[in-house]
Amino acid sequence: MGRYNRIFVIVLDSLGIGAMPDSDKFGDIGVDTFGHIVEKMGTLEIPNLKKLGMLNLHPAKTMEAEGSPAGRYMRLGEASNGKDTMTGHWEMMGIKTETPFQTFTDTGFPPELIAELEKRCGKRVIGNKSASGTEILEELAEEEIRTGAMIVYTSADSVLQICGNEETFDLDNLYRCCEIARELTLKDEWRVGRVIARPYVGKKKGEFKRTSNRHDYALKPTGPTVLNALKDAGMDVIGIGKINDIFCGEGITETHHSDSSVHGMEQTIDICREDFHGLCFVNLVDFDAVWGHRRDPQGYGREIEKFDEKLGVLLEELRKDDLLILTADHGNDPTYIGTDHTREYVPFLAYAKGMNGGDLEPEETFAVIGATVADNFGVEMPEGTIGTSILDKLV
Repeated sequence: MGRYNRIFVIVLDSLGIGAMPDSDKFGDIGVDTFGHIVEKMGTLEIPNLKKLGMLNLHPAKTMEAEGSPAGRYMRLGEASNGKDTMTGHWEMMGIKTETPFQTFTDTGFPPELIAELEKRCGKRVIGNKSASGTEILEELAEEEIRTGAMIVYTSADSVLQICGNEETFDLDNLYRCCEIARELTLKDEWRVGRVIARPYVGKKKGEFKRTSNRHDYALKPTGPTVLNALKDAGMDVIGIGKINDIFCGEGITETHHSDSSVHGMEQTIDICREDFHGLCFVNLVDFDAVWGHRRDPQGYGREIEKFDEKLGVLLEELRKDDLLILTADHGNDPTYIGTDHTREYVPFLAYAKGMNGGDLEPEETFAVIGATVADNFGVEMPEGTIGTSILDKLV
């Protein structure tokens, strides 16, 4: 048995902490998700993140850092070529992505893909452009309900999204169409990271609301990850939120769907109160999906405060042989132009009861997380994975 019996890795989806040196190649100049949120808010009520060293890691003019942080903290750079959910999470668990996923932000999807999708699904496609989920519903949902057409759209991410009204489209049929879209987009020239089912309710403009029955159809990881190694060694690998979707169930032994980021933290707290041996891997998506992409720094700031409140409860529940790691998968600066993710460094905050707090040297890959988890549980990193353990520094 390793130093820690249980490890919790919580991903605050998109909470970047400043531009990486190559961010301009991704169209991102001067981006800083956390820093710009603090600037817009003036201050944040985040006593628990502060306690772990967040403000020591990323100083803010308007907020005072912790004098003696209880956590170990450092900056992580992304080694992979990308700034999306899958690239970031896969890298945490050892996979470096060299070829970025395809995006269709400016052009919509090719006519050949749309024609094949219509033929296979038996539905006419409307939309086929980049849009926010709320805008596309206001524009086209009434037509979809009236005609039985299918809303297909994309975003700044590598995604193909299909909307369906739960009353008139039927969830099973929506999921069937998404599975067809996933199969079609396995082609290299159409290769998107995720196909997403976006069910909604409502009958007319102003009433439409997306539901929590969203389902992501991701590509399988390009090789085995640390999650596979843990599962194969008989460990528990518990996924909360989008984790199961991001890894296509690979290496997951138990999964929990979250209705919101607050709900995800409540689920994590509940699991912390139970006995298990292994990893609890959590994705909190609202930071990104609800606030980052919609360029709402105040909403994002309030979401961080809600998280901090639940973090306080989790810290109390942690056992002596538990390790907590907080991080992010990319940035999504809500003060920046456009609606895309931003290429940023991410935080690494580690905490265990009795740990000596303080800073660590920055690392150039998220893969230190998976390597550290593997080292702790005495499992070998799968062939082809990257990452070096920092377990000996977390004391």
